[in-house]
Amino acid sequence: MSSPQRITTDAGSRDSLTWEFDGIRMGHAISTFNTLTSFSATSANTDVVRLHIGLKGNYSFYYKQLDTHYHLIGGHHNILYSKDFDMMVENRTLQLETFGIQFPRETFLRFTQNANPLLQRFADRLISGDSAILSEQWGAVDPGIQQVVHQIVNNPYKGDLQQLFLLSKSIELLVLCAESCRLALDKKEEFLKSPADKEKILAVRDLINERLHCPPNLSQISRTVGLNEYKLKRGFKETFNTTVFGYLAEQRLLLARQYLLDTSRTAAEISYELGYCTPQHFNNAFKKRFGSTPNDLRKNP
Repeated sequence: MSSPQRITTDAGSRDSLTWEFDGIRMGHAISTFNTLTSFSATSANTDVVRLHIGLKGNYSFYYKQLDTHYHLIGGHHNILYSKDFDMMVENRTLQLETFGIQFPRETFLRFTQNANPLLQRFADRLISGDSAILSEQWGAVDPGIQQVVHQIVNNPYKGDLQQLFLLSKSIELLVLCAESCRLALDKKEEFLKSPADKEKILAVRDLINERLHCPPNLSQISRTVGLNEYKLKRGFKETFNTTVFGYLAEQRLLLARQYLLDTSRTAAEISYELGYCTPQHFNNAFKKRFGSTPNDLRKNP
């Protein structure tokens, strides 16, 4: 695992982790600001494709090579390419959490040579040397993408095994993000017409993530974020392709699986901690989702 690094400036601090393997560079960062400000991000002579994931926080940026402004609300991703890289970023919240992967151009083309039409069109731009973005419609960070990022950041492996693990996860993220962007392009936004409503739906997601062990009900969530239940339910499904209850159930099970692999807590302890009625209820839900019981996973991780 990469050693954590902290950079402190007058504007705030940045805590980061980076990994490098097979020419691929991967990084996770949490930036904490003292105030809303702007800053530049530049890189010259780097012929790489960037998979960018915004996990938390709102910000906007101007991408010089694409001559485009983007205004982003936490929980988004896209794939971008330019030989040089010049951005001016403005943070709209005091904390930003991001994750990114830089693929050498030839490596990316090798991975995507038989991909879906969206990726193939993007690859054609790369072959021509043009600056490009995979999709003008940024994809939403769904539970699957969240889980892979969590696995990467918390991976326990060392040496060659870690490199193999990270390579497999980089490809998995590439597949998930490309498919998510394809779905976002085909989706019609029927319920969330304003950025304010989209921010409220992301606040719903964050509220659920913070309270997996004792989640609020729909009426409580509705009052907390200031969105009526009808728009809440349909806006959540529109954004994350699942219901509020489905998202909660999936996040609980993914977290339970991580606890089973990374801690010594018993299945019963985990079930109660995550709010399941009984260990048997947890056992049944876990087996239905992963195909094995919690105890079986411990024996054969």
